[in-house]
Amino acid sequence: MKNLQGYTRSDATKFRDYLFAKGLNGASVARIFGTVRAVINLALSEFGLSIVNPFSNVYFDQSQGVKKRIPVKPEDIEKVQQKCYKADDEKRWLIALIADTGIRLGEGAGLLRSDFVERDGILCVNITPHPWRSLKTSSSERLVPLVGSSKWAAERILAQSIESRFAFPNYNDGKRTNANSASAALNKWLKSKIGRGYTIHSFRHSMRDRLRAVECPSEIIDQIGGWLTHGVGNSYGNGYPPDILAAWLRKTLFDHSTKTF
Repeated sequence: MKNLQGYTRSDATKFRDYLFAKGLNGASVARIFGTVRAVINLALSEFGLSIVNPFSNVYFDQSQGVKKRIPVKPEDIEKVQQKCYKADDEKRWLIALIADTGIRLGEGAGLLRSDFVERDGILCVNITPHPWRSLKTSSSERLVPLVGSSKWAAERILAQSIESRFAFPNYNDGKRTNANSASAALNKWLKSKIGRGYTIHSFRHSMRDRLRAVECPSEIIDQIGGWLTHGVGNSYGNGYPPDILAAWLRKTLFDHSTKTF
């Protein structure tokens, strides 16, 4: 451990190399460096130190090790949804919930049963931070209407007579959400049904493409997915109401979903 004045650019580059050697990809290293820079900048400001932050402007390839996620094809989404309806268990409820909302796995796995709420007569999921599961960004906190397989999943979860307050108790011990365990189990199942190349996160990419395909406005896409929308005007107001979001989500449904739900 050194004092702040003792850290050099060499320390920063060694730390960078250490992170890559551990197998982290460029995006993860960028996030870690961003946090370290912010902490050091705060300390320099608070203590009035006039030194250059050695962790600033350290070069690395942010694309290194980052795998391009392939969106799930529409026919494969339908196939997975039908398998979920047939299996009708906790793991499949989580997949079905993600398939027609595009929420992140961690967001879904850490839900409480009480996070399923009705707004203006529409069943929604309230994505909000919890002590056992944080959110990726401030824009991740949002209300997402449930349609298609996601509505089915929520209704099946709420119909269960269980003591647990968690929507997915197998992935929560009350202290933290085990998203890694969920990811491994769900990805293994997906591989057995629709082959290699897809992960549970692929449904998130698919939802953005599905919304684009029906010419959904980008602001609404960003609100549904919890993606950051740039621009001063986007920080004003409460966003679009649930009925508007639900209308666009319904346009993305496949024929069997439209008939069934």
